[in-house]
Amino acid sequence: MPGNLIRGAMIGTVETVPGVSGGTVALVVGIYRQLIDSASHVVSAGKALITGPDRRAGFMHHLRQAEWKIIIPVMIGMVIAVFTVAGPMATAVETYPELTRATFFGMVLASIFVPLQMAWFDRSGSLKVSHLFAGILAAALTFWLVSLPATSVEPTWYVILPAAAIAVSALLLPGLSGSFLLLTFGLYEPTLRAAADLDLGYLSIFALGLALGMICIVKGLKWLLDHRHRITMIVLAGVMVGALRTLWPWQDEARGLLGPGENLGLALGLGAAGFAVVLVLVLLDYRLSQRQAR
Repeated sequence: MPGNLIRGAMIGTVETVPGVSGGTVALVVGIYRQLIDSASHVVSAGKALITGPDRRAGFMHHLRQAEWKIIIPVMIGMVIAVFTVAGPMATAVETYPELTRATFFGMVLASIFVPLQMAWFDRSGSLKVSHLFAGILAAALTFWLVSLPATSVEPTWYVILPAAAIAVSALLLPGLSGSFLLLTFGLYEPTLRAAADLDLGYLSIFALGLALGMICIVKGLKWLLDHRHRITMIVLAGVMVGALRTLWPWQDEARGLLGPGENLGLALGLGAAGFAVVLVLVLLDYRLSQRQAR
């Protein structure tokens, strides 16, 4: 439980940073598949409760399939991290944008090895040219998506609801940042401030949007992981590569990419440190999984 609390806190922390995906952290620390499978069972439980035929039995059956020993501490850790880190993280991103992006650029760059490794060791079939093409296409589409300029909107309920649904989709996709999509929609700062100020009205609407988005995407992800695992991992790696564009340290206000500028040495050092941290986490997770396999 302490380990899963820490994993949840890590996921919640990075979800407050535009450009970094909580799904990336879940993949790196080895709980991504368990979270997707468990979320799928929770969705199935809700469907069984509504549609039947034996509502109570079906509901309880699917709930028992979820790995609550992982889900509960991870969710607790996420909530604690979001409500404690949201304010300071927003300040850090605003005050030191280049250094913050440099750190997470290194972390995400190292994380790309995780889905590539999972695809390489997948024994379900041979690696095909079509798989590589799908990964390149995913990288190009993600690069285009994260290049869109930010907008400024009034945070009304009919804006918050669909934005939250789309943002949670990014939470489940390694590489694509829910925070960055909120930034694109113009809701990043209002959402962080609502979390810091405990604005229950805003947060309730946002939570409803999260639930709707999760219901729509989690079943599709589970099917892909079960039946198209290798190409799914390669596509996720492509998404992570394309999303690195958001974390390039030197950008102008319109998100145009610039050449290396101020604090180059410090930015390189922080990027290398971020890369090393994730690399250590990947190696530790690999050794632990090898011990459990024995």
